Amino acid sequence: MNVSKTLAFFMLLLAIYWSYRSLMPQYEPDFEIASTKFSTDRALLHVENISKEPHAVGFPGHQKVRGYIISELKKLGLETTVQEGYVLGDNASLTKVANILVRIQGTDEGKALLLLSHYDSSPHSSFGASDAGSGVATILEGVRAFLSTGKTPKNDVIIVISDAEELGLNGAEFFVNQHPWAKDIGLVLNFEARGSGGPSYMLIETNRGNARLIEEFTKANPKFPVANSLAYSIYKMLPNDTDLTVFREDGDIEGFNFAFIDDHFDYHTAMDIHERLDRNTLTHQGSYLMPLLNHFSQVDLSNLKSLNDSIYVNLPFFGLISYPYEWIFPMLWLVSLCFIGLIIYGFKKKELSLNGILKGILPALIVLLVNGAFGYFSWKFILWWYPAFKDMLHGFTYNGHTYIVIYVLLSIAICFWVYHKFRKTNTQNLLVFPIFIWLLICWLVALYLKGASFFVLPLFGALAALLITINQKEPNPFVLVFLSLPAVFIYAPFIKMFPVGLGLKMLLATTLFCTLLFFLILPFLAQIKNKDRFAYLFLVIFIVFSISGHVASDFNEDRPKPSSLMYVHNEDTEEAFWATYDHIPIDWNNQYLGKDKKVPETNKYKTIASKYRSNFTYVSNTQKKPIESPLIETTEDTVIGNERILQLCFTPKRNVNRLDIYTNPLQLTSGRINNIPFSDFYLKNRRQRLATHFISNNDYTELELRFPKDSVLELTFYESSNDLLSNPIFTIPERPKNSIPMPFVLNDAILVIKTLKFD
Repeated sequence: MNVSKTLAFFMLLLAIYWSYRSLMPQYEPDFEIASTKFSTDRALLHVENISKEPHAVGFPGHQKVRGYIISELKKLGLETTVQEGYVLGDNASLTKVANILVRIQGTDEGKALLLLSHYDSSPHSSFGASDAGSGVATILEGVRAFLSTGKTPKNDVIIVISDAEELGLNGAEFFVNQHPWAKDIGLVLNFEARGSGGPSYMLIETNRGNARLIEEFTKANPKFPVANSLAYSIYKMLPNDTDLTVFREDGDIEGFNFAFIDDHFDYHTAMDIHERLDRNTLTHQGSYLMPLLNHFSQVDLSNLKSLNDSIYVNLPFFGLISYPYEWIFPMLWLVSLCFIGLIIYGFKKKELSLNGILKGILPALIVLLVNGAFGYFSWKFILWWYPAFKDMLHGFTYNGHTYIVIYVLLSIAICFWVYHKFRKTNTQNLLVFPIFIWLLICWLVALYLKGASFFVLPLFGALAALLITINQKEPNPFVLVFLSLPAVFIYAPFIKMFPVGLGLKMLLATTLFCTLLFFLILPFLAQIKNKDRFAYLFLVIFIVFSISGHVASDFNEDRPKPSSLMYVHNEDTEEAFWATYDHIPIDWNNQYLGKDKKVPETNKYKTIASKYRSNFTYVSNTQKKPIESPLIETTEDTVIGNERILQLCFTPKRNVNRLDIYTNPLQLTSGRINNIPFSDFYLKNRRQRLATHFISNNDYTELELRFPKDSVLELTFYESSNDLLSNPIFTIPERPKNSIPMPFVLNDAILVIKTLKFD
């Protein structure tokens, strides 16, 4: 490879690096920065203070964190109020919430800007540094810097630090539906986290089009926007679950989410601590808040609704670029006609041939099928080789980034090797079918996933490269690399984004995007004569990273294995047993499960619902402990007409954290819990689960149910407390330092099951 091609190749590598490096700012110590500027170090102090201990609703740390936030807001000279009350969420989760509210008065009487994050952590072991201590800290520091400028906003700025987000968005629902300020809001900026690092993605929530929101977001000019309309389109189709969703659904209020999703293995775990929060990420959150707060506190927020949508994508050097949906098909027709014209032109110049184009189809199909197969079976293979990874319910392992690199290297090696075998086919013939594949993809997304229509942009560069290869025997390699830059800047981040955001089961997206990106860089890469050497080089690097991934596949203090243990007392059968969700138990919980542990029968060894529908993997019978049973009193049982009315009062006799209530398959006429009615829609569409009460201060639970008088009602109560390791009745040692409580399931818990039948 000559000097110019070598330099062009390094230019290509630099572009790939910059496609990631340019996504977010780089943290620099800034504690002494001017008071009018956002300081990551000052925000980090808030994160540290918020995440000293787990602070889920009902836990001792919860009230401490609320007190800290209120005191910090008062230091800024802001008057705070606390909105308290019981809320029954759409998912039938009952909580007593305490939202922290502040209102900064503006000079005008228009719509208000809302800054939003939540302060509760996920039960029961998460320290909540990233989720969402980082969001609270971003708002506290951003508002401090904003107030330090001495400027008075035109719009009121409302701050809501919501409660019980982790339990069903209950705090947000309480505010939107029951607080008078909600009707004054014109726009929401919500700061969230689903990991502990990586770039923060901007995601819009709107019931209409996004055009006006994108227009004003662009005017605000944040320096590091990471956003695209593909993510927006996918997000609209998914069952979203942030506080901002409640504002959109219940209040018809638009807004922006800013959430980071990398290092997903820390999410909702005891590893969500301030030391593991990426400083660059926290800096990125601040880089969003300050320009948006300055902009949206001054502009009219009453005209942000739009019927039109825009295509948008972030690009290095250009920021966020956008264009209207109306351009989608004109651009597609333009690219399609140019492609057809180039084919005709190539045949006229005798640089393209039918035989050559047909030969060019084969390598493209081979690399797509082979790399697709490797991607599809990759996660299954990883779980087979490392079965303990099944206990990482996130689906993203501590060495997950290494696996992404491994399959990228393997995909590139296969592409180089296959195209080396077809080196006698000229470049222009090799390009036709890959461009056709991309053109087909662009038409499909334009019809079925319009937000991804920016996929067409790199095709202009690919067509220009095809024109050059038709006209020139020795094209300038720098020009060819330059024409591939839009493809690199747009698609390279997707190679990492999908498995990071959706788990390693999406390594298929990694291998396919890597292959498709190779197609768009092919005008340059096809000029390399010794592609087999590159194939061997990438294969060697693949082997090195595979070894590295294997070495980092064990668990240690920095990469602790999730584990679980529960003591279950079934009062109906007068049996007690140990239970775990672990597929591969560790010595710590195995000592209780014993050699006689068994795979449970689903109907006999029941547990409550969890995020990933996890069931017990092993159980082992044990002796009963003196656990106090709850007091369940029937306060009313009467029949009026054809309807039976039943009222119960459930009072804990020990310190508990939650109560889950299930029924037999029965259509209830109506129902109330703690005097809050269930919605008719919920009662008609629920399965057997009736409600979950996340209990604070050992509060009682009152239940009123109405059902046909001739029906038989069976109520099963699951009363749980997360004190298995601290309860003096048990003598369970602390977990080893190379293990943490498994998230997303009831864990470290004492569970009492009791069934009542009313016939």
